[in-house]
Amino acid sequence: MADVKQILDFLSQLKENNNKEWMDANRNSYEQARDEFKELVAYLLEKMQEHDPSLSMLEVKDCIFRLNRDIRFSTDKTPYKTWMSAVLSEGGKKSLNPVYYLHLQPGNESMTAAGLYQPTGDQMKKIRQEVDYNAAELKEIITQADFKQHFGEIQGEKLSRAPRGYQPDHPNIEFLKLKSFVAMRKFSDEAATASGFAEEAVKTFRAAQPFNEFLNVATS
Repeated sequence: MADVKQILDFLSQLKENNNKEWMDANRNSYEQARDEFKELVAYLLEKMQEHDPSLSMLEVKDCIFRLNRDIRFSTDKTPYKTWMSAVLSEGGKKSLNPVYYLHLQPGNESMTAAGLYQPTGDQMKKIRQEVDYNAAELKEIITQADFKQHFGEIQGEKLSRAPRGYQPDHPNIEFLKLKSFVAMRKFSDEAATASGFAEEAVKTFRAAQPFNEFLNVATS
């Protein structure tokens, strides 16, 4: 099984030495950490492909984000991210579909997540329509024991007032005000480096699958 501690140790060093010279001198350490991350993603993908047919054509290389930052329009010119991340979704890391997201970052910032972060305007319109017509199904999904155990509740920034076309006293106004539909579970460094982390990550993704399926139907 993948050595998450090796990944987090490398990322901790990178955070303290975020420059090309250090990376060039420690290329072997980076490649070892990346290989461990690939192994972890391969495991998650294999297990989720058994349950989610939309992932059947995905390969590991389709899922993993680059470590290099896009600094063209940023005041922060550090060249590398200090985390490793991947998405499992039809279409891979460039997908606009609901995703299963893996994020490894030292400092107790690792997480698994699912859903749609900042959906397009058209997607948001369709999701709100689905919530308006079919909120009972969404409520049933997010009150399931597995979902509540792993995620608690839907997270996401909200509008300050009712979206256009909906009344402030709408019975599901708090759902309709959401700007993202995300289920997220954070892991401490201790939990992320525990022997059963990969299996636990699969459990969280499985718990989120009905949520993603609801969003897929809504945005299709």
